[in-house]
Amino acid sequence: MNTTPGADDRLRPWRGLMVATTLPFRADLTVDHDAYAAQVSRLLAAGCDGVVPNGSLGEYQTLTDDERAQVVRTAVDVAGGDRVMPGVAAYGSAESRRWAEQAADAGAGSVLLLPPNAFRADAGAVRAHYAEVARVGVPVVAYNNPFDTKVDLTPELLAALHADGSIVAVKEFSGDVRRAYEIAELAPHLDLLTGADDVLLELALAGAVGWIAGCPNALPASSVALYRAAVSGDLDTALPLYRALHPLLRWDSKPEFVQAIKLSMDLVGQHGGPTRPPRFPLPAGQEAAVRAVTEKLLADGHR
Repeated sequence: MNTTPGADDRLRPWRGLMVATTLPFRADLTVDHDAYAAQVSRLLAAGCDGVVPNGSLGEYQTLTDDERAQVVRTAVDVAGGDRVMPGVAAYGSAESRRWAEQAADAGAGSVLLLPPNAFRADAGAVRAHYAEVARVGVPVVAYNNPFDTKVDLTPELLAALHADGSIVAVKEFSGDVRRAYEIAELAPHLDLLTGADDVLLELALAGAVGWIAGCPNALPASSVALYRAAVSGDLDTALPLYRALHPLLRWDSKPEFVQAIKLSMDLVGQHGGPTRPPRFPLPAGQEAAVRAVTEKLLADGHR
């Protein structure tokens, strides 16, 4: 199977390996937009298909409005709008809609939207939330993260959102790979995107057409090789890579994922840097674990 992005994927720019980018801060914790531009350029040069700024890995909750808007503009300037999927999560639907409008004005090809996260919203509130943002006209990718939002976008609810015309795809982060088959049954035209690094192979084999990924921030070339092999069903290539990378991939599903991925970036010679409070550096034991995993992967030739 040809895994090079084609015309069909260009019409659906949320597909492929989209990196949920970290955001580089200077020592004084101001945003280093030049370093971010270089980071996006490096990821694209390594074969990644696009970037997802202002997600959780990008620490969007700690950014000012001006910083958040500039991050999107920087990503679009480097990657081109079609391959940028800004996160537009916010406490209120009106605010999420404003961020979607900003993304559309910047030229972004799609946006990534969590359900309402100020309270445990019911199905009606979730559907109204997505419908409000969808009115902007930019394709909306739903983000199912029931651990952080306490709202579960079940297969039934995703099917309703897709039937409403509110979403084109879902970033699936529940960790339950069995859902892939139920989503395909209930909403066969809804694109499934792998949302957690440590279930990439399972969801790729179940039909996922994209990966919103954290690990490529540190090891883009190996991540691209893994993704291409996984979605093409080349298990002879994918399975050894997956086994080798999995000790790092699983950090994407831990509460300390931002610090862990940034540390791994520092260890491979890229700008990971500090995180903004309330995230602080990893405790000594966790730092040692990330360091050991990353150094082993580097010694084994992963990049």
